[in-house]
Amino acid sequence: MRLDDAYANAAYIPNGSGYPDIWADLAQEFREVEIASGRALLNQPYGDGYSFDVFTPSPRPKGCVIFIHGGFWRAFGRKDWSHLAAGVMEQGWACAMPSYPLCPDATIPQITHAVRDAVVAVSKRFAGPLALVGHSAGGHLVARMAMDDVDLPKDVRNRIHHSVAMSPLGDLRDMLDTTMNDDFGLDLESAIAESPTLGQKTCATPVTVWVGADERPAFLKQAADLAQAWAVDHRIVPNRHHFDVIEDLCDPNSVLVSLLTGGNP
Repeated sequence: MRLDDAYANAAYIPNGSGYPDIWADLAQEFREVEIASGRALLNQPYGDGYSFDVFTPSPRPKGCVIFIHGGFWRAFGRKDWSHLAAGVMEQGWACAMPSYPLCPDATIPQITHAVRDAVVAVSKRFAGPLALVGHSAGGHLVARMAMDDVDLPKDVRNRIHHSVAMSPLGDLRDMLDTTMNDDFGLDLESAIAESPTLGQKTCATPVTVWVGADERPAFLKQAADLAQAWAVDHRIVPNRHHFDVIEDLCDPNSVLVSLLTGGNP
């Protein structure tokens, strides 16, 4: 289809195809250390048979960051990203990582509502402030949490002090012109309904759109269009592509971690 190449990342990143194995190894190593230290709460149930993992630096963390993974709504799960909790943990925050149903077994609207259920479930586990961060398809899902039609409870929404949509897919109409839509099953109506860029940010929570400067033009445009449509902070990170833009989550002193944990970026 016409836009398949526009949204292809691995072919344009050195050793792009090797990143999933790198992530899996880093995540497994991190999980083993955190399990041994007693700081990992794994396989916490939510919704209709799904689970989230939590990594917490203490029984009473300062707050909880919820990371929503990417993978074009078709791939990955909570176990693939555990290492990305490192940065916020060193700042005294817990990090929750939910799995969610994937296409083609689920539709994107169903995924959106599953993530809503995950946010609610995590909010019941921890007191204090929450922050949301998601990458790629996860960036789309984080943005969707700022819209009224997901029906996020007011008390939960009021606890979210910042949301960061990384490399987000904000306008899903492009997906109609990709072969991936064989799995998504989107039509024009559902693509518009699921597009944050075409809707309204209806909560007061600050949102930052975050993207790597070396990403594919389609992702740079998606990020710029969402930031403009919602009139929110738009950060373009030098020397980062679609796969390494998430690595700042591992650095407790990064601007990204500071945004999520209420520091002074």
